[in-house]
Amino acid sequence: MKLHISRGATWRHGSPSRQGGVSIVLFALALVMLIGFTALSVDGGNLFVARNELHNAADAGSLAGARLLYTDDGSSVNPGANQIATDAAQANNSQNSPSEVISALRGHWSFANRTFTPNDSLEPVNLTTKTTEELDQYDPFDPFINAVEVVTARQQTQVEAFFGRIFGFEGYDVVARSVAYVGYAGTLRPEDVDQPIALCKQALEDPDGNYSCDVGRFIPEGDQTGGWTNFEHDQSGATNANELRDLICGDGNENEMYYGEDIATNNGQVQSAFSALYDCWVEATDREITWTLTLPVIDCEDGVAPSNTLVGAVTVNIVWMIDNNQNLPQIDQYAPQQMSLAPDSEDVEWPGDWVNSSTSGTERWDSFVDHFSLQNQNDEPADWRTQSIYFLPSCDYHEPKGQTGGENYGILARIPVLVD
Repeated sequence: MKLHISRGATWRHGSPSRQGGVSIVLFALALVMLIGFTALSVDGGNLFVARNELHNAADAGSLAGARLLYTDDGSSVNPGANQIATDAAQANNSQNSPSEVISALRGHWSFANRTFTPNDSLEPVNLTTKTTEELDQYDPFDPFINAVEVVTARQQTQVEAFFGRIFGFEGYDVVARSVAYVGYAGTLRPEDVDQPIALCKQALEDPDGNYSCDVGRFIPEGDQTGGWTNFEHDQSGATNANELRDLICGDGNENEMYYGEDIATNNGQVQSAFSALYDCWVEATDREITWTLTLPVIDCEDGVAPSNTLVGAVTVNIVWMIDNNQNLPQIDQYAPQQMSLAPDSEDVEWPGDWVNSSTSGTERWDSFVDHFSLQNQNDEPADWRTQSIYFLPSCDYHEPKGQTGGENYGILARIPVLVD
């Protein structure tokens, strides 16, 4: 039996020429994929760098605008804040090209909703008339301007495409956004507060826990009105009387004070320090005008001393002081006869000047206490006590101070933080 094999017959399933054709197709596909991955890697990395630079520009702009969102005295919103933000953003280049600023807007940031609402209002909000929750909600009729939003881009000068040109991309549009928020004074810079006295937040808040300037208090009254402090962290007790006395009528806190951390405090009176403070008050006011001080605020839930947590700063009007030798039998001689707001203050809720020329010190004192709504911690009229400081929380607008992070006691921060 013979096996016949036809001419041209083969045992292979394909010819070398057919295999070569398939290889070329596979190579072409692989090359396209390689070029695609290369384009993604090179152009993607370039886009990442450009976008980071745009974010830096947006951050710089929003922080600069928010830092100067209010005028130096805090009495109005700064109309130039948007331009300040624009200039700061444009000063930052993206790959040697000036960052384009699509928008730079002041407005309201809400933590509850995580939203920014632009608003051009220049009117400040009275921080003492609304709760923190109310201030966080946007009110179109009475907006709390507390933030600046900046949007930067590379659109006119697009981010260059390298390998992407193969696929028809001439360049890429990139956009970045940043929001900076100004809250309430928390971390305090050197000399942000005036005297070595710390006020308890419990003496500044209403029953709902909101800052109120409607009621005055005095120190000392129980263990939740205030105490002495040397402004220092990491110490127990406000050291000795000599140190406290040397801080009286000085430049305030020498070192930075940090929100949320304890500062050294003393409860009760320190005679030499109080006498120095009394003399300073008399010299500043002649006992006829208010003495305006910015003081640290501490949490006194567990009493005052040897240390308490710093929660913010507040400005108060000292309306009267009683020295050690001015006890009740001398009230006819020492009780106040008149009190006016200091000329450099424009307190929006000031109850009005007070005058009483009665020969009875008790009558003058009762009238004085009633006029300024001075109360003890039981909400009863404040009585005459030696070595006491009577104060009325200020409802005025105040110079922004310190870094954002404190609670609301009527003072906005100067230094903003990025929130979005």
